[in-house]
Amino acid sequence: MTTNSTVATKKTRRHVVCDASEITPGERRIVNVDGRSIGVFNVEGRFYALHNGCPHKGGALAEGPICGTTLPTDSRDFAYGRDGHIVRCAWHGWEFDITNGQALADRAFHARTYPITVEDGVVIIET
Repeated sequence: MTTNSTVATKKTRRHVVCDASEITPGERRIVNVDGRSIGVFNVEGRFYALHNGCPHKGGALAEGPICGTTLPTDSRDFAYGRDGHIVRCAWHGWEFDITNGQALADRAFHARTYPITVEDGVVIIET
């Protein structure tokens, strides 16, 4: 299934994005929903939707690399983790947690997220 369809409900609109099998773990798809660019990410088999606009300067957030990040330590050792859970803005490199939209460097910044579900193997975003 590759066509987008929309169903109106009381307060939200549900948008069929694609079959879940079309976005494998570690991958993303950028979709246009009612004029909004939204990145749909598969992180370890769970789906998340982020607005494709970085809250820092409006860059193409969802188009940046899916990666991990440096982790805090009590030593001088370099620790890297959370691989596949972070998206780095394509413009300025700001990192955001894909699962909740939170900026890692500045907690005041949060990327817009959208409710997303998988029903009968189909990915659905609510706006």
